[in-house]
Amino acid sequence: MTSQPSPAGFTSVYAITACILGALAVAIGAFGAHALKATLEMNDRVSTFDTASQYHFYHIFPILILAFIRRSKFSDWAFGSFLSGIMFFSGSLYVLSITNQSSLGALAPIGGVGLILGWVFLIKALWDHRQTTVR
Repeated sequence: MTSQPSPAGFTSVYAITACILGALAVAIGAFGAHALKATLEMNDRVSTFDTASQYHFYHIFPILILAFIRRSKFSDWAFGSFLSGIMFFSGSLYVLSITNQSSLGALAPIGGVGLILGWVFLIKALWDHRQTTVR
């Protein structure tokens, strides 16, 4: 990552990425609910698509948290884990829902591990941030 935090600790690449992911979550969710409704119902994948959309949206918030703490290797690892987790978990479930290719479901656990690691790295990043700001 090339973004540097401002004196206040704000890391814009995290915030901008979270905003882009948020816009995509809303757009993809709306597209699924309206334009893909018949396909998802035909494939019996409405709940799979909804799960992908929910996890996509939920994981925007920890990325936003990262934008407001001191940048470190753990914040970078958390960011990368959340980003790859969203892509692999939600992305594979989105494609699975539309194409009904069940082999794509094998990528979801990889994304799930990424999301879990993101939370673990976020804990460490927050702990380190706390240690440097509370003395």
